[in-house]
Amino acid sequence: MNYFELFDMPVSIAVDSAALAKKYVELQKKYHPDFYMQENEATQEASLEKSSEINKALKVLKNPDATIFYVLLLKNLAEPEEKFQLPPDFLMEVMELNEHLSEDSVAAIAAFEKDIYAEVSPIIANYDDDTISKEDLLKLKEYYYKKKYLQRILDRIAG
Repeated sequence: MNYFELFDMPVSIAVDSAALAKKYVELQKKYHPDFYMQENEATQEASLEKSSEINKALKVLKNPDATIFYVLLLKNLAEPEEKFQLPPDFLMEVMELNEHLSEDSVAAIAAFEKDIYAEVSPIIANYDDDTISKEDLLKLKEYYYKKKYLQRILDRIAG
Protein backbone atom coordinates (compact mmCIF):
# COMPACT_ATOMS: atom_id res chain seq x y z
CA MET A 1 0.00 0.00 0.00
CA ASN A 2 1.44 3.37 -0.95
CA TYR A 3 1.10 6.51 1.15
CA PHE A 4 -1.70 7.94 -0.96
CA GLU A 5 -3.72 4.74 -0.61
CA LEU A 6 -3.01 4.71 3.12
CA PHE A 7 -4.50 8.20 3.42
CA ASP A 8 -7.25 7.39 0.91
CA MET A 9 -6.16 10.27 -1.32
CA PRO A 10 -5.52 10.49 -5.04
CA VAL A 11 -1.87 10.53 -6.12
CA SER A 12 -0.95 14.17 -6.39
CA ILE A 13 2.00 16.50 -6.12
CA ALA A 14 0.00 19.25 -4.43
CA VAL A 15 -1.48 17.38 -1.48
CA ASP A 16 -4.51 18.91 0.24
CA SER A 17 -3.01 19.69 3.66
CA ALA A 18 -6.37 20.02 5.43
CA ALA A 19 -7.56 16.64 4.14
CA LEU A 20 -4.18 15.14 5.02
CA ALA A 21 -4.36 16.43 8.60
CA LYS A 22 -7.94 15.23 9.02
CA LYS A 23 -7.12 11.75 7.71
CA TYR A 24 -4.00 11.58 9.88
CA VAL A 25 -6.04 12.17 13.03
CA GLU A 26 -8.55 9.57 11.87
CA LEU A 27 -5.84 6.98 11.22
CA GLN A 28 -4.05 7.65 14.51
CA LYS A 29 -7.32 7.23 16.42
CA LYS A 30 -7.67 3.86 14.75
CA TYR A 31 -4.07 2.59 14.93
CA HIS A 32 -2.19 4.43 17.69
CA PRO A 33 -0.35 1.92 19.90
CA ASP A 34 -1.77 3.45 23.10
CA PHE A 35 -5.17 2.04 22.14
CA TYR A 36 -3.75 -1.49 22.01
CA MET A 37 -1.97 -1.67 25.37
CA GLN A 38 -4.30 -4.43 26.64
CA GLU A 39 -4.03 -6.52 23.46
CA ASN A 40 -1.66 -9.41 22.78
CA GLU A 41 1.92 -8.76 21.70
CA ALA A 42 1.27 -9.43 17.99
CA THR A 43 -1.59 -6.93 17.89
CA GLN A 44 0.50 -4.34 19.75
CA GLU A 45 3.37 -4.85 17.30
CA ALA A 46 1.02 -4.54 14.31
CA SER A 47 -0.44 -1.29 15.62
CA LEU A 48 3.04 0.09 16.28
CA GLU A 49 4.11 -0.73 12.72
CA LYS A 50 0.96 0.78 11.23
CA SER A 51 1.31 3.92 13.34
CA SER A 52 4.95 4.23 12.27
CA GLU A 53 3.95 3.87 8.60
CA ILE A 54 1.27 6.55 9.07
CA ASN A 55 3.85 8.92 10.58
CA LYS A 56 6.33 8.30 7.72
CA ALA A 57 3.58 8.88 5.16
CA LEU A 58 2.54 12.12 6.86
CA LYS A 59 6.12 13.38 6.89
CA VAL A 60 6.48 12.73 3.14
CA LEU A 61 3.07 14.05 2.08
CA LYS A 62 3.43 17.25 4.15
CA ASN A 63 6.65 18.11 2.33
CA PRO A 64 6.13 19.14 -1.31
CA ASP A 65 9.66 18.16 -2.37
CA ALA A 66 9.46 14.79 -0.63
CA THR A 67 6.08 14.24 -2.29
CA ILE A 68 7.57 14.89 -5.73
CA PHE A 69 10.32 12.37 -5.05
CA TYR A 70 7.83 9.85 -3.65
CA VAL A 71 5.65 10.09 -6.77
CA LEU A 72 8.76 9.62 -8.91
CA LEU A 73 9.57 6.50 -6.88
CA LEU A 74 6.03 5.21 -7.42
CA LYS A 75 6.45 5.76 -11.16
CA ASN A 76 9.85 4.00 -11.15
CA LEU A 77 11.54 7.18 -12.36
CA ALA A 78 13.77 7.69 -9.33
CA GLU A 79 15.78 5.63 -6.90
CA PRO A 80 16.95 6.34 -3.37
CA GLU A 81 20.55 7.61 -3.41
CA GLU A 82 20.34 8.19 -7.16
CA LYS A 83 23.16 10.21 -8.74
CA PHE A 84 21.13 12.42 -11.07
CA GLN A 85 23.04 14.29 -13.78
CA LEU A 86 21.97 17.93 -13.81
CA PRO A 87 22.12 19.91 -17.07
CA PRO A 88 25.50 21.60 -17.70
CA ASP A 89 23.94 25.05 -18.20
CA PHE A 90 22.33 24.83 -14.76
CA LEU A 91 25.62 23.75 -13.20
CA MET A 92 27.45 26.65 -14.85
CA GLU A 93 24.93 29.20 -13.51
CA VAL A 94 25.11 27.71 -10.04
CA MET A 95 28.90 27.56 -10.15
CA GLU A 96 28.96 31.34 -10.63
CA LEU A 97 26.66 31.80 -7.64
CA ASN A 98 28.74 29.35 -5.64
CA GLU A 99 32.02 31.17 -6.31
CA HIS A 100 30.81 34.40 -4.73
CA LEU A 101 28.72 33.30 -1.78
CA SER A 102 27.47 36.18 0.34
CA GLU A 103 24.32 37.49 1.98
CA ASP A 104 23.14 38.54 -1.51
CA SER A 105 23.48 34.94 -2.68
CA VAL A 106 20.41 33.94 -0.66
CA ALA A 107 18.25 36.36 -2.64
CA ALA A 108 19.85 35.28 -5.92
CA ILE A 109 19.22 31.63 -5.12
CA ALA A 110 15.62 32.38 -4.13
CA ALA A 111 15.09 34.12 -7.49
CA PHE A 112 16.72 31.21 -9.28
CA GLU A 113 14.50 28.77 -7.39
CA LYS A 114 11.43 30.81 -8.35
CA ASP A 115 12.45 30.59 -12.03
CA ILE A 116 12.89 26.83 -12.00
CA TYR A 117 9.58 26.42 -10.14
CA ALA A 118 7.79 28.47 -12.81
CA GLU A 119 8.74 25.78 -15.33
CA VAL A 120 6.95 23.03 -13.38
CA SER A 121 4.19 24.89 -11.56
CA PRO A 122 1.57 24.04 -14.24
CA ILE A 123 2.53 20.36 -14.00
CA ILE A 124 2.16 20.45 -10.22
CA ALA A 125 -1.10 22.41 -10.26
CA ASN A 126 -2.71 20.23 -12.93
CA TYR A 127 -1.26 16.88 -11.93
CA ASP A 128 -3.44 13.95 -12.94
CA ASP A 129 -1.96 10.57 -12.17
CA ASP A 130 -3.87 8.90 -15.00
CA THR A 131 -2.77 11.29 -17.75
CA ILE A 132 0.61 12.65 -16.65
CA SER A 133 3.24 12.12 -19.33
CA LYS A 134 6.65 10.64 -18.71
CA GLU A 135 8.10 13.86 -20.14
CA ASP A 136 6.34 15.94 -17.46
CA LEU A 137 7.43 13.53 -14.75
CA LEU A 138 11.02 13.87 -15.94
CA LYS A 139 10.68 17.67 -15.77
CA LEU A 140 9.54 17.27 -12.15
CA LYS A 141 12.54 15.04 -11.51
CA GLU A 142 14.95 17.61 -12.89
CA TYR A 143 13.25 20.34 -10.85
CA TYR A 144 13.53 18.20 -7.71
CA TYR A 145 17.27 17.69 -8.16
CA LYS A 146 17.91 21.32 -9.08
CA LYS A 147 16.10 22.49 -5.97
CA LYS A 148 17.98 19.96 -3.85
CA TYR A 149 21.27 21.27 -5.27
CA LEU A 150 20.31 24.87 -4.50
CA GLN A 151 19.29 23.87 -0.97
CA ARG A 152 22.77 22.43 -0.34
CA ILE A 153 24.26 25.81 -1.26
CA LEU A 154 21.83 27.60 1.06
CA ASP A 155 22.76 25.19 3.84
CA ARG A 156 26.46 26.03 3.33
CA ILE A 157 25.68 29.76 3.50
CA ALA A 158 23.78 29.26 6.75
CA GLY A 159 26.85 27.52 8.07
